Amino acid sequence: MALVDIHMPGADGLQLAAALRDVPHPPLVVFVTAHAEHAVQAFEVEAVDYLTKPVRRERLQAALQKVERLAQLQPAREADSAPDWLVIAERGRTVRVPLAEVLYLKAELKYITVRTAEASHLLDGSLSQLEDKYPERFLRIHRNALVARHAIRALVRHHDAEEGEGWAVRLAGVDEVLMVSRRQVAAVREALGE
Repeated sequence: MALVDIHMPGADGLQLAAALRDVPHPPLVVFVTAHAEHAVQAFEVEAVDYLTKPVRRERLQAALQKVERLAQLQPAREADSAPDWLVIAERGRTVRVPLAEVLYLKAELKYITVRTAEASHLLDGSLSQLEDKYPERFLRIHRNALVARHAIRALVRHHDAEEGEGWAVRLAGVDEVLMVSRRQVAAVREALGE
């Protein structure tokens, strides 16, 4: 964590906060300053909080608690790589699901089902973001599904009540099959080495 003022010798606090975003394991930044007019700019460089002097003890404690919560929910990661897990808040708790255990991700209503061999979890987010973040791990097989590349076992003919006759993938660790859209069949074949 870094406590930063707006006016400092050399670069100002906003320039420092912007530069910190580009370093590996950037600290969470809290501005502590007498200059209230820069708050919007501070949040544009991803500041966690913006405190104006004189700082009340309760306000400082609240900012530090916010930093602590964010540090626990978003652990530091390498600058060029995404974390090796998904952080999922469910039923009053937060769980870390290792990506190596994820077999598929399926969009259903406004959530994503994250399926492992042992359990299903609900994640708030978008498949497109996950596909962009983990292209080497997951393959899009349908507009509503990504599968773990390592879990693909077979491409099979399948009849689906909603989609009719088509192709589906079998995955290691689950009995169900997942439908493959016609335009993704070639990508699945390629992933299988056909």
